Amino acid sequence: MSKRQSAKYKLDRRMGENIWGRPKSPVNKREYGPGQHGQRRKGKVSDYGLQLKAKQKLKGYYGEVTEKQFKSTYQEADRMKGDTSQNLIGLLERRLDAVVYRAKFAPTVFASRQLVSHGHVYVNGVKCNIASRRIAVGDVISLGTKAQEMALVIEAQSLPERDIPDYVVTDGASKATFSRVPTLDEVPYPVKMEPNLVVEFYSR
Repeated sequence: MSKRQSAKYKLDRRMGENIWGRPKSPVNKREYGPGQHGQRRKGKVSDYGLQLKAKQKLKGYYGEVTEKQFKSTYQEADRMKGDTSQNLIGLLERRLDAVVYRAKFAPTVFASRQLVSHGHVYVNGVKCNIASRRIAVGDVISLGTKAQEMALVIEAQSLPERDIPDYVVTDGASKATFSRVPTLDEVPYPVKMEPNLVVEFYSR
């Protein structure tokens, strides 16, 4: 499990967007970046700068996966047939912590990763504590009995700001099936993601 080294909402302010669509995000009050130079007027951003920002935003959205993990995911997407940017999104959405988050078993991506790493999540009836595990179409993800009574799980299921997407089919409040790999258009990102720029960043 990778450890997040900085406050998660600092990424929101650095990007100037509410990446996770959360009402607590400081961007809702302060749209400028963090730090003493945050309110300086920004100059024109280069193509490299745009690509870097797109990569940081997408990587950060999934709980700040490590650079090594993210780059290897890109490389795998590049080896697959079809559009690399669509393949990248499909692979990221197949992460176990992402599916747990999509199923509304956890209120945030970070809580989702914690739920998995603490052994509260089962894949096809077998306990799994690896957040980056790749889920296959048809896999059933379920919560342990103890997790079903956790306050954060109950909170997640009552969140009004996001819905469960079509490619995750829930059966009650503690079981979900990953029905298909989504395309970029189907993933409910609160902000615009640009995986094509991420592909350009890595293929330089």
